[in-house]
This record gives sequence, structure tokens and C-alpha cells, in this order.
Amino acid sequence: MAPDPQDIEAFLIHEARLLDERRFEDWLGLFTDDGWYWVPIEPDQDNPRDTVSLIYDDRRLLETRIRRLAHPSIHAQTPASRTSRIVANVTMEDQAAGGADIVIRSKFQMIEYRRDKQRLFGGTCRHGLVDADGSYRIRWKRVDLVNCDAMHDGINVPF
Repeated sequence: MAPDPQDIEAFLIHEARLLDERRFEDWLGLFTDDGWYWVPIEPDQDNPRDTVSLIYDDRRLLETRIRRLAHPSIHAQTPASRTSRIVANVTMEDQAAGGADIVIRSKFQMIEYRRDKQRLFGGTCRHGLVDADGSYRIRWKRVDLVNCDAMHDGINVPF
């Protein structure tokens, strides 16, 4: 059975809501046990192993990131960021890749507010999804920021 575009869009919106509500453990639960999360530092970077990345977390590093974000006295998130995400232009790619059943491409914008400063991030997300008993799980997520090669203050919350 072909994936339902409305179900896929609902899944991405649900993911964005979990992140905006700082439900990071629930967000982590969307990933497969071998899942990974990547934010390249170069436009059109073809893999995370040839150069440094803004973020490249396998499942174990994702778990560490989530534990740190949940810690009540993490300096980088005291006070905690408030975020608002918009997910749009959701499409299915023609071919699956990276062990995923389907590859989804979407555009996003995320506003982050912390310590009287507001930052705007935007770009393209690609999700490699696998079927999980009528729902989806994330095998991999790649976030290509429009300004990936710009200078950034610390990036602490996931996109």
C-alpha cells in the first residue's frame, strides 16, 4: 500500500510539536534503534564523514543530547529556549535511500527565543522513514540549513 501524504505530513507536524513542547524523550522515541540525525555544515555536503558537521549524532549521541537537554541545570539551556516550528511543502522523493522505506522532503522554519534574543532558522529537511506497524519511525533525518556555512552561536535544540 502506498504511503498516504496526509499521514506523512501529520507525522512531521507531530514531530515538530514534540520538539516545540520540549518533549525530547518522545521525539527520540520516533527514531529507530539505528537512527541518526545530521545537520551538514556545507551546502550540498554529500556525507558526514569527510568533513565536520554542525551536528552528526548516531542513536547513542542522540540519547546523550536528550539527557543533557533534560538536565535541570544545563547551562546552554538556562533559561530554556522557546521554539516555534513550521513544516511545509511536504513531498515524497522518488527513491528510498539509506535503509528507509520512503524519503520525505519538507521545508521548515524554526524560531528560537532565549535570553531576549530571537533567531530564525530555515531550510530543507529530509526524513528517511520506515513503516512501523501502521505508523512511521525515523531511520535518519538530515537538516540542510539555508545558512549552514554561516557563523552560528551554539545550536542546542534539535531542528
